[in-house]
Amino acid sequence: MLDITQIESELGINTKAAIIEPLQHPVLDEHEIHLHIKRDDLLHPIISGNKWRKLKYTLLYALTHGHQHIISMGGAYSNHLHALAYIGHKLNIKTTGLIRGEQPAAENQTLSDLRKWGMTLEFVKRSAFRELRKNRAHDSKPAKQYNGFWIAEGGANQDALRGVSEILQEIDIDFDTLILACGTGTTLAGLAKVLPASKQVLGFSALKGGGFLEKDIKKLLRKNSKHNWSVNFDYHFGGFAKSNEELTSFIREFQSHNNIPLEPIYNGKMLFGLIDLIKNGYFIKEHKIIAIHTGGLQGNSE
Repeated sequence: MLDITQIESELGINTKAAIIEPLQHPVLDEHEIHLHIKRDDLLHPIISGNKWRKLKYTLLYALTHGHQHIISMGGAYSNHLHALAYIGHKLNIKTTGLIRGEQPAAENQTLSDLRKWGMTLEFVKRSAFRELRKNRAHDSKPAKQYNGFWIAEGGANQDALRGVSEILQEIDIDFDTLILACGTGTTLAGLAKVLPASKQVLGFSALKGGGFLEKDIKKLLRKNSKHNWSVNFDYHFGGFAKSNEELTSFIREFQSHNNIPLEPIYNGKMLFGLIDLIKNGYFIKEHKIIAIHTGGLQGNSE
């Protein structure tokens, strides 16, 4: 019977590569904060970080139930669709991506990659895209409409939480807080679900007006009563995939201290926000933090 080990081997996924290493920055010494980063970007050059974590058990379910067409949704810079298209290409599975907004006159690198890997793209008006978000089940309306297996935006479902929770099993050093970037909030929910109440997970929203994230996270967590998570909405830099010279300069400076690649869409914003909070005394001295590098480095080519 097909299992995750087989799929990971076929795709070239290496979870053992996701090492934890200390980070260097002058602010950390000044405020006596201990910061490490979990390099989930090293899982795979394309299907990296939380993209694979969220997809793995959903993909296993789809394949073991004989599905050979997977449909999902996302924006024009979607890391989730990027990973799904590549998986479809490597495993010879038909994929369809429903893209938010009008088709651009010139496609970005993400959209070009999706087409290159054989994903059929359909551009959806924003109002219709919001309606699509209501479909969560694998066999909901889009599955029937496109005759396939439906995966919600960002891979958000209970199987995704199971995959994300495995990050915690790979952390072998003590910490007080986990930090990560948020798109749909699924990775944060998966970690919050398995973290003890004595530890916290803090997400940084990459979206402007991302207040809906908190509602979506609560839905994913269902009746989870632990109050061990929060989302910061102050470091979106104008909106999803938006940037400015301040963020660009920070990424350059960070990479001068640490030989770790960042992109400006998710992880660059997350670490900018984290360092800024540390500067402003958000964390007590000797606080131990692990940042999760969620991959998506194709954002550097946009």
